[in-house]
Amino acid sequence: MNRAARKPHPWYLPRKSSRPQRWALGIIVTLLGLALFTAYSGYKRLTTYPERPGVGSSEPITLTIPAGASFPRVLELLQEHEVIAADEAQAFKLFVLHRGAAAKVTAGKHEFRGDMTPTQILDELMRRQGAQERRVTIPEGKQSLQIAQIFAEAGLGGSEAELIAAMRDPELLARLEIPAASAEGYLFPDTYKFSTEATATQIVERMIKRHQQVFNEVRRANGEGARELLDELGWGDHQIVTMASLIEKETGQAAERPRIASVFINRLRFTSFKPKLLQTDPTIIYGCTVPVRKSEACQQFEGRIRRIHLRDPDNPYNTYTHEGLPPGPISNPGRDALAAVLAPEKTRYLYFVARNDGTHQFSKSVEEHEAAVNKYILGGAKGDGSVQK
Repeated sequence: MNRAARKPHPWYLPRKSSRPQRWALGIIVTLLGLALFTAYSGYKRLTTYPERPGVGSSEPITLTIPAGASFPRVLELLQEHEVIAADEAQAFKLFVLHRGAAAKVTAGKHEFRGDMTPTQILDELMRRQGAQERRVTIPEGKQSLQIAQIFAEAGLGGSEAELIAAMRDPELLARLEIPAASAEGYLFPDTYKFSTEATATQIVERMIKRHQQVFNEVRRANGEGARELLDELGWGDHQIVTMASLIEKETGQAAERPRIASVFINRLRFTSFKPKLLQTDPTIIYGCTVPVRKSEACQQFEGRIRRIHLRDPDNPYNTYTHEGLPPGPISNPGRDALAAVLAPEKTRYLYFVARNDGTHQFSKSVEEHEAAVNKYILGGAKGDGSVQK
């Protein structure tokens, strides 16, 4: 069989070596093999990892996931409580991200074991928590810091700091049309039921809306009183709430509230009464305890009013040195105190002093008042010092 002769390589051209080509091909094949092996190993690990038991203890581990916790924080908590090992944290993170479940972790109490599989751990993290409700009663006359403490101690709304921040949140206050830098005066005292998952903002918003509901009811029932206060003193809703907060702090006797209201309003209304000082101790105490910025004298306040506090002109809430109403409410008044402002007793009283039995002696003149002070304060047990001069 005749075959075509191979054409001889020209003697004047150098012969090319095929060794580099073989090396390059070998490297490519090797790299491809490694890539395939790595991919296979990763796939194998991904498919087996979710069902691989942990190496920890089989004892129960109770872990509470805080509301709003980020997934990195959840991952830290799982390691701190030895639900997953530190060297498994990255693998668990990739597993959760692959499942698209990082945002599905539920806040609340979870039960784990150290020998659970990643799938079991994730299922527990995503377990829907049974909503629990807690009943909280806010008494009349409490100020905002006290209310924050009550809710925090009940395990609602997070920490006291979170609740106070919500009470001073300018966006929330603007949205709810509160004409102040704080929700003080608008946190209606009542008995509430809140979910244990309720946020500080949700709690504050509900209390404000409850105040608005009650205030509107009281105002509609006392429209004439509201018009008189507007015409004579220029008072709007904020001033009414502020006055109600003073009345709430001055007496726990419901029957006395309209009479206490008449004293304060008479002092501002009567042209013969000058200077128009309300002279009520609770305003001094408020100015020395609640505002962020406090006067130098208030920084020395230790729970008892001294002469330095009575004479303090730098405390804007000092009604012994500043005429008229304080800058805003000093407590959170209830329905009766709000109604007392809009429907005060028709009296000529300008003074009152504690009788030491929970009630007060009211007077129309300085002479009558001094006699009452001598009887109930100087001549008897120490009173509370309310509007004594």
